[in-house]
Amino acid sequence: MNELDYLRQMRSLHRPVTPHRDLWAGIEARLDDAGAAPRRQYRARPWLMAAAIAGVAVLGGGLGLHLVAPPGTHAVASTAPWKPSDPRLTGAAVELDAARMELTQAMQDSPDSAALQRLLLRTERQRNRLRNLDKQAS
Repeated sequence: MNELDYLRQMRSLHRPVTPHRDLWAGIEARLDDAGAAPRRQYRARPWLMAAAIAGVAVLGGGLGLHLVAPPGTHAVASTAPWKPSDPRLTGAAVELDAARMELTQAMQDSPDSAALQRLLLRTERQRNRLRNLDKQAS
């Protein structure tokens, strides 16, 4: 088969093809059958939708309360830098103090930022964990 034969075959594919039998009679019969007897799952759909909406609302509210720090949490942070007695923890303490200082400066520029409040709260939690590790090490 050469290139001209391929081109002829491709041109023949472009023509419309009529089916051997009329398909609309079967389609109409199936649509009539489907419309005559409603399925059982359609009766339960409003209850399922209400349950799904309630579940999403509860989940979203719980996550929102968990992620958003209450106002004023940035004031909980102590301002004095802390030096651990264990020298292995000194580098982490320096990094956490630097992060806390940068976050407090950023909070001065935008005090209502929930994202900055969450980051500052997370930094304080890490600092408290580091203090607990220092207590356990000594």
